[in-house]
Amino acid sequence: MTNTLFWGNKKVFITGHTGFKGSWLSLWLQALGADVYGYSLAPEDGPNLFEQGRVADGMTSLFGNVVDADRLQAVMSDIQPDIVFHMAAQPLVRYSYSHPIETFQTNIMGTVCLLEAIRSTNSVKTVINITSDKCYDNSGSSRKDFVEEDSMGGLDPYSSSKGCAELITSAYRSSFYREAGIRLASARAGNVIGGGDWAADRILPDFIRAALARRPLVVRYPAAVRPWQHVLDCLNGYITLAEKMWESDSFEGGWNFGPDHQSLVTVEQMIDIAATAWPGETTVQYERSNQPYEANWLMLDSTQAAQRLNWNTRLSIQDTVQWTLEWYQQYAGNGDMKQVTLDQIQRYQQLKEL
Repeated sequence: MTNTLFWGNKKVFITGHTGFKGSWLSLWLQALGADVYGYSLAPEDGPNLFEQGRVADGMTSLFGNVVDADRLQAVMSDIQPDIVFHMAAQPLVRYSYSHPIETFQTNIMGTVCLLEAIRSTNSVKTVINITSDKCYDNSGSSRKDFVEEDSMGGLDPYSSSKGCAELITSAYRSSFYREAGIRLASARAGNVIGGGDWAADRILPDFIRAALARRPLVVRYPAAVRPWQHVLDCLNGYITLAEKMWESDSFEGGWNFGPDHQSLVTVEQMIDIAATAWPGETTVQYERSNQPYEANWLMLDSTQAAQRLNWNTRLSIQDTVQWTLEWYQQYAGNGDMKQVTLDQIQRYQQLKEL
């Protein structure tokens, strides 16, 4: 369980706080009483959780590029945070094919710039670099559950950039951070869903856009298998890991935060679950043209997190989809989306692990 007493006197710095996961994490830490600071690009035009949830109201929000090393170091030096969550990233596989330079700059050099800024900030004790389940060397030729010791890799620019970010994290931990007494870990999760995600080329946001616009949903890889999980499940892992790292350096290193095999369904099955829970009919069209490569199978082994952090998912795949669609239904009904988001956080904290 998250510890309100722990977070009540902590100064937390989040890169990428204007993004989907960053906004949820910012609101959750605000609710826990943390003094939250964010550094990120401004939110994208159009619907976004950062503005819908009025995330900036409860924190110090700064706009800037994570690859601006001088600005980032100056901001970090001024704030003097205790704990850092690095979430700033270019997060989309298909986008990385058309924008590889931006993807590598943000995900690789952005990580370097942040880790360098932390080296010059005496206050920082705990750092978690949020990477991706796609950081692993996944040829797609076998149905393997990846463990933390598996090799890093990536056949597309996004996955490769996340594998590189993991290698950079390991190098900084060994070369600089241990000697300085800074505890550094990486967290690997993927296919996270939840209310307020409006990114392109993600199945539930695409489903919601199609449903609200009353147009067909275009699907690329109906047979692709993914371990879907609610955003609060993986964030609960990040928060728990930060608490444990504060207590001991034995929690450094890489950590998987993925659901069990019960949440492993195909894209087509996910659409069927969503269509059952969403009022109204949504038609589906399958993309027949050649598409950029994406691994057909991806599954994490999260035994380490279960055994050492007592972490597990709390929401089944059906509940994950239901909570997500409830959020969008409130949005469609002009609900107070900050309150809706905070209510789901409070509701989640009262649940037990599956």
